[in-house]
Amino acid sequence: MFKTVSNIWRVEDLRRKILFTLMLLIIYRIGSFIPVPGVDKSVFEATNNAGNELFGLMNTFSGGALFQFSIFALGIFPYITASIIVQLLTMDVVPKLAQWAKEGEVGKRKITQITRYGTIILGLIQSFGTAIGFNRLYGAQMVPNATYADYILIAIVLTAGTAFLMWLGEQITEKGIGNGISIIIFAGIIATLPLTIRALVEDQFVNTDGQLFLSIAKMVIILLVVVLILIGIIFIHQGNRRIPVQYAKRVVGNKMYGGQNTHIPLKVNAAGVIPVIFASSLLMFPVTIAQFWAGKAWANWIINNMSHDKPLGMLLFVLMIIGFTFFYTFVQLNPQQMADQMKKNGGYIPGIRPGKATATYLTRVMTRVTLAGSIFLALISVMPVFLGALAGLPREVQLGGTGLLIVVGVALDTMKQIESQLIKRHYKGFINK
Repeated sequence: MFKTVSNIWRVEDLRRKILFTLMLLIIYRIGSFIPVPGVDKSVFEATNNAGNELFGLMNTFSGGALFQFSIFALGIFPYITASIIVQLLTMDVVPKLAQWAKEGEVGKRKITQITRYGTIILGLIQSFGTAIGFNRLYGAQMVPNATYADYILIAIVLTAGTAFLMWLGEQITEKGIGNGISIIIFAGIIATLPLTIRALVEDQFVNTDGQLFLSIAKMVIILLVVVLILIGIIFIHQGNRRIPVQYAKRVVGNKMYGGQNTHIPLKVNAAGVIPVIFASSLLMFPVTIAQFWAGKAWANWIINNMSHDKPLGMLLFVLMIIGFTFFYTFVQLNPQQMADQMKKNGGYIPGIRPGKATATYLTRVMTRVTLAGSIFLALISVMPVFLGALAGLPREVQLGGTGLLIVVGVALDTMKQIESQLIKRHYKGFINK
């Protein structure tokens, strides 16, 4: 490990990318403490979210910026929601977007631009609803005697913060170590870790009522559970099903090509943490919109039932995770395209006819593997609700769940990218085979 870290700093290009990424993350963390003009920050400190579990999840993803109502309070969620909508529309729903999706890099740039516009529009809607909803939630104390001009100002500031985060993510992807949006979410979750540990320690040791031994025993059990969850996440994230592929020999001129045996690695969790982020973002969106009409029966019903710790919200959360896992996996790995590519290059799966039979076989295998991965993602994401209630933990503490899943997934993906950079320069990486 120490040898690998030393190798990283020897490569000038990689060192520059890491330092650039760290610099942008520092800017992100500084912005998380800059308050929105006209907002009384002490209201949040006094009430601490009024016990809303869904807002607690949003606060975790924003690195604590939501409860401070800083300029980055919305985090990157409007961009994620816009990305979901645009990706769904590219699936032959809007012919023009579907055409751009097939045009390679040029089409990708056009789709990215559409996603940016969508982020601004959704950011304005979500920020306006958040401003009104939070002010009503705290009894009109957040912005005393607020007018619509005050709400518009807050919406513009929050939307600008989201747009800036979107730009930071794109810069990390292009000039940093990659996965810019995921790394920003990763940094936000890590930033709330000290607060989570402090809340757990205070709950177990400050308010023990003389039961110190039981508190120590509970802490040991909690630590073991977290370690087991980490092992499970890493095991599933790294697991894959290898499908053998054999290429026929071809003679071109005086040279012979092909004839080698290889395999297609189908990951159990090919979609990574994207489905969890997508599902979390979509689940939060209707609650934010309902804040416009807080006090009305139907709006209160949405606010009170769409949280992921309520039966309906949890069911929707699980179904969306499973659905997005299948959607994202089959978008990234199209069985028909894989079968056509293999047939074009003279490859075949032993015992399976090339063409349609191969596509059918790949679809069947991918469906089974993806089902296992999606169920695992859903279980890990809702686990904090059951473990927290079982252990009697405070609201601020979550065992496993969405945050830990994202942290581990992004860490593993980033490690692989650094590994590939080191291997290209003949250095050993983290995983030596």
